[in-house]
Amino acid sequence: MIKDCFSRLSRSSLSVKRLLFGIALTLGSSFTLGAPQGSPWGADYFPNINLVNQDGKNVHFYNDLIKDKVVVINFIFTNCKLSCSLETARLRHLQTLLGDRVGRDVFIYSITIDPANDTPAVLKQYAEKFGVGPGWQFFTGKEADITLLRRKLGLLSPQDPADQLENHNLSVLIGNEATGRWTKRSLGDNPQVLVNLIGYQMQNKRIPRQEQKSYAAAREIRGYSPRGEYLFNTRCSSCHTIGAGHGLGPDLLQVTSQRDRDWLFRWIKEPDVVLAEKDPIALALYQKFKELPMPNLQLSDGEVAALIDYLEKQSRFITKSNESKWLLISGEKRK
Repeated sequence: MIKDCFSRLSRSSLSVKRLLFGIALTLGSSFTLGAPQGSPWGADYFPNINLVNQDGKNVHFYNDLIKDKVVVINFIFTNCKLSCSLETARLRHLQTLLGDRVGRDVFIYSITIDPANDTPAVLKQYAEKFGVGPGWQFFTGKEADITLLRRKLGLLSPQDPADQLENHNLSVLIGNEATGRWTKRSLGDNPQVLVNLIGYQMQNKRIPRQEQKSYAAAREIRGYSPRGEYLFNTRCSSCHTIGAGHGLGPDLLQVTSQRDRDWLFRWIKEPDVVLAEKDPIALALYQKFKELPMPNLQLSDGEVAALIDYLEKQSRFITKSNESKWLLISGEKRK
């Protein structure tokens, strides 16, 4: 009887911890869940489940992946038609910004919620498609274990069925196991804010104070289109550049003059529909860029128009700037 009582108390304690963990994540990045010594968010809370990475290596979640580490964790599945490609592209952009700190100071983990389909080989192919660098691993495992992990990490509520793949939680979990500090964020947030959170705040470091620059050093304002610029920076920059070469998607320099305006509007508005119709331009882009489908960003007509306006003005500015530089270089060579 005493043993049974202790068992019920233990289960109750774990339930309270899980509730507190979920509440703490809701409060945001300023909330510290525990201290380095005696933190309740350690081996007795995080399940030490077995996972297998894209190279077929077996690991344990707590002991091998998060203990004493700063980590970034999200859940994906490779057959996702709605959002996973965009989220993976955004996470890849963060990896690029963090540079060689990934795999040394920060570790990124993407865990499938569709283990029946996402074998290590499938995950490896998916990672290669996105050009993922060192320090970012993809994992599969037993479905029951992964469901338990999602619930423990606050990314699957008790009332949500685990088999609704397309409606899974898109948040990313960022934490430092050693300090007990955890937060749940959106990959749609400003990338630089996320980099500062992951690279400095989670490392218990201050963001380096930047040297004050004069107004003379300020960059020239390119074609003024604030709404379009915001949309590009938050929705498009993970895959595209304007004049800096191809990324996961094509360079968008001069795209407004290279494509029919009505086609471009519809392509940005509903790329999934255009691709499903087997539009020849859409199919060619799909084949050229490793069969990574352009995601439907659910933009309004006004947002699409603002984005196109920004692309047009940016292209005009960059082209004019490049022409001026060429004339300057040509003039210097003739001297």
